[in-house]
Amino acid sequence: MTTSGTARQDRDGAVPLFWQSLSFEVEERDSFGSILREAHPGDPCFANILKRKLGRKAEARDGPAVPVHHERPRPYSKSETPSRMGIFGRAVTHDQIMTDKRHSSHQSSSRDRGGFKASRHGTGKRSSAAGPKAAQKKAAEEREAAGARHVAAESSRFLRGARIAPRRIDGTETVVQLIDGTFQAYNSGRLREAAQLFTEKMLEPDVTVGMTLTGALTPAGLGMSCLIPLIEAGFVDWIISTGANLYHDTHFGLGLAMHRGNPTESDVVLREEGVVRIYDIFFDYDVLLSTDAFFRQVIRGREFQRAMSSAEFHWLCGKYVDERGRVLGLKDKSLLATAYRCGVPIYTSSPGDSSIGMNVAALALEGGKCLIDPNQDVNETASIVLGAKRGVGKGTAGKSAIMIMGGGSPKNFALQTEPQIQEVLGIDEKGHDYFLQVTDARPDTGGLSGATPAEAVSWGKIDPDRLPDAVVCYLDSTIALPLLTSYALARRKPRALKRLYDKRPALMERLKAEFRKANA
Repeated sequence: MTTSGTARQDRDGAVPLFWQSLSFEVEERDSFGSILREAHPGDPCFANILKRKLGRKAEARDGPAVPVHHERPRPYSKSETPSRMGIFGRAVTHDQIMTDKRHSSHQSSSRDRGGFKASRHGTGKRSSAAGPKAAQKKAAEEREAAGARHVAAESSRFLRGARIAPRRIDGTETVVQLIDGTFQAYNSGRLREAAQLFTEKMLEPDVTVGMTLTGALTPAGLGMSCLIPLIEAGFVDWIISTGANLYHDTHFGLGLAMHRGNPTESDVVLREEGVVRIYDIFFDYDVLLSTDAFFRQVIRGREFQRAMSSAEFHWLCGKYVDERGRVLGLKDKSLLATAYRCGVPIYTSSPGDSSIGMNVAALALEGGKCLIDPNQDVNETASIVLGAKRGVGKGTAGKSAIMIMGGGSPKNFALQTEPQIQEVLGIDEKGHDYFLQVTDARPDTGGLSGATPAEAVSWGKIDPDRLPDAVVCYLDSTIALPLLTSYALARRKPRALKRLYDKRPALMERLKAEFRKANA
């Protein structure tokens, strides 16, 4: 619609069909308020209401509409200008416009302010910024003068949340008390909601929890402090990680050291000293060389000389990291080793984008046959989600939850399991049930890291009926993950390990069977 009084013309002077069907006069704007007031709030298309209302008005004034021929729009006559075109392309004379304008002015003087429904200006039942200002002010002053206790009119559905009344911090509070009792609003409020969603719903026995990892979390020690305890407690059932997190995790499994450092140090000096920096984490350059040598020695083994999913590749690597740790007397140092022992499959969405993948590629130049097959990864991850929803073997149907630390490629790889099931394989499904993300990415730049769960609904990634069970906390993962881990371990008893790695063949058979059935 245009309210500028001038419709757009084509080069030949004719009004395009689109504008003939939608434009209305600036003088007709006074009718716009009455249309808004009369519009039913449940009508899915206000444009249809606008057409019907203005169309009836024009028909009463000018008679039945002349059909618009789509072959060639009627050009303007000399007595008609673009500012004289009414709804549906009817010509409107100057006298008609002035008559309607006077009629509209008379109507506007007797109707409610602004042309909107009365509730927009306060109902009179409670004070509001839309209510009568003087009366509200006087009532408050009288109440204060009389010493009457103020009783808030909190019947609004927007005032049903818990009152902000935090506990006093005295140094004796637990993490649970701190989060539940003092994290009231903004991103502390979102972290409280995330912790409660994780412990109260995502950790129910029938929920399969997938976790994604981006950012340099394992170099900062979060593998040992958070991820290993979560896996051993049965709180994480499968993982999608960047290859870098798994590579740096291996440093600890091999007994190699990482150190705290000063991020303002000169990187030129660090290079000369043989020190590598990940912001404020420093380590010896030889840590990289030793870890590379370990992976090349392992991957040269006979069991690696074939195509496999990244889950199988990481399971095999984890077996050797676990054995190295046993020899060195190390315990609970490596995420890869713990996932191997607990049967938690770990996938990577971009195998070549890490030092592990780089070493696999180097061995291919020697004639190595190790190949990480992304096709297997796509189907295996989809089978895990379908199995979570449908149940496998004697298992009952359940729910799928995704816990996202950061965003990036692992986030999409986890969420795309539902479009793979629905859109590509043609299997009826609705989307993941629970969504928890910790990120510092904005949603308005178009990047996947900042994409909201509401946007994911449009892709079929998230079940729209479960959108209330979705929380995005805009916070650094190195702050949020330790708090979430402590909260969950304090609130919930360990769950039985699902050992999804061992169930991959059965999960794939279920996926294949449903695919054949859907496409028969």
